[in-house]
Amino acid sequence: MQWLQGALLIVFAVSLLGSVFFSIRYRRQHSRKARGTDSAKMNISMGLMLISISVIQLFLFTGSSVRVVVGAVMLLLGLFNLFAGIRNYGIYNRIKE
Repeated sequence: MQWLQGALLIVFAVSLLGSVFFSIRYRRQHSRKARGTDSAKMNISMGLMLISISVIQLFLFTGSSVRVVVGAVMLLLGLFNLFAGIRNYGIYNRIKE
């Protein structure tokens, strides 16, 4: 169980750093394609971060009803962000400049 907690913490930290990095890059880009791909990568990172937070909430702590509801909402938001990021990355990756 200790290795799972460490792995989830590493996934959370890496996705948090990726989300911040791509957010800063998104704001500094000028071309439409570069902004779109950075936004998509930021959504993918944010989705992974929310999924890791929800897994931590659901499986590593004792379950209260509030914790389960918050974990389920974060899981759904994370899955939506991950799906939207992958879809948008594919769309912006095909744009020719």
